[in-house]
Amino acid sequence: MRITKQITLVVLLLLVLAVGMAQAQDRVRIRWYVGLGAGTDAPLVAAQEAIVADYNASQDEIELVLEIVDNAQAYDVLSTQIAAGNAPDIVGPMGIRGRASFPGAWMDLTPLIESANYDLSDFDPALVEFYQVEGEGQLGIPFAVFPSFLMYNVDLFDEGGIPYPPSAYGEPYVDWDGNEREWNTETLRDVAMIMSVDINGNDATMDEYDTGNIVQFGYGTQFSDLRGRATLFGSGNFVDADGNAMIPDVWREAEHWYHNGMWVDYFTPNGVYSGSEIMGGGSSNWFDTGNMSMITIHLWYLGWGTGNLDAAWDFGPVPAHNGVTTAKLHADTFSVTNGSENAAEAFAVLSYLLGERAADLTSLYGGMPARLSLQDDFIERTVAAQSETYPNVDWANLNWDVVLAGLQYPDNPNHEEGMPSFLESSARYNEYAQLVDNNAEEDVNANLDALQADLQAIFDAAS
Repeated sequence: MRITKQITLVVLLLLVLAVGMAQAQDRVRIRWYVGLGAGTDAPLVAAQEAIVADYNASQDEIELVLEIVDNAQAYDVLSTQIAAGNAPDIVGPMGIRGRASFPGAWMDLTPLIESANYDLSDFDPALVEFYQVEGEGQLGIPFAVFPSFLMYNVDLFDEGGIPYPPSAYGEPYVDWDGNEREWNTETLRDVAMIMSVDINGNDATMDEYDTGNIVQFGYGTQFSDLRGRATLFGSGNFVDADGNAMIPDVWREAEHWYHNGMWVDYFTPNGVYSGSEIMGGGSSNWFDTGNMSMITIHLWYLGWGTGNLDAAWDFGPVPAHNGVTTAKLHADTFSVTNGSENAAEAFAVLSYLLGERAADLTSLYGGMPARLSLQDDFIERTVAAQSETYPNVDWANLNWDVVLAGLQYPDNPNHEEGMPSFLESSARYNEYAQLVDNNAEEDVNANLDALQADLQAIFDAAS
């Protein structure tokens, strides 16, 4: 009798296992690839595994499988998988450069958004449009954003008796003579000149200004390459719609503005000053020295970037140029690959990650949620966390509204969009910047023409 019961229990157990295996086999397998951006550090891996487990336990139709590849190998591994017809279903988080490194690899989400009646109303329309790539469609849904803004040293402005930058987009700048002026690149230059000071206290508007002994600069575009700094004047890219090399007119104009600022007006650090002790001795963290009045920077800079600054500072709006405001954007998203054989199921997972788990994932990866409904909570958490780590800053009373407002003015096309032979192309434009930033006599137009010709040769060789 006991043996019969034992046999019955074994049979029941086998039946349960068989049913479980059958149910598991019936599930559609969706692969989530992590490695092109954040997510590969050990604490993040465990947190992502927990999210996968939660999702798999919440339903019985899809099996979500996490694939994590170290960033150093992630680009090559994904390229190999795509070439072999073994692409994962979902890739993310990844920035603009990550997405642009695999042209043609991403699925247009428009039909999936429409068929699922996916609600996009919780996003700024400008951010939705940000992921619409001409000829390819809607390649992503907004997820984590790192807006840019102006940061200014309040103490330096107070010391000079100079009015602060405006507190909101669209507001005029009221200058030291009480005149209202549009907050644009021309006004920025004028403010930056009066906020640039030599060792004797003369500013850059004075004949006595000693350009060999500057101790305070008015403006700088920090932690940014040529493409990023040029975006102050407008959106652009080095690749036109036909895949040919180009120098956008607004970027050419920006380069003249910067070169004059370095070598004629001396309100922004040239190559020599950028590596000097007053600018951090080559650290490129100019603002943290206390000798930089204004910078444009992204949200990821907060905290660590001002950890040593013993001065009050605040946020301001990025100035316009020719009536157009461009607050360059760094942003992460998730995309579905064209190689996915289960697009609807992949989109269901995507909806879960960017919907129900958006707050968890953006907190995990350190970005601001693109969802409007989550941004106030993000700022509250950021204020609390930063106040504990950096108590010398009055985080609660910073102008957070202008940070959020900058998301209405993203650069589209984005300055980090892909280029053929990206590493070689970026090395060439960095070579240009090194040359003109370190030499007053260099002809900006001639060097930009040479840059365009060399980029075209690189693009042609890649094709």
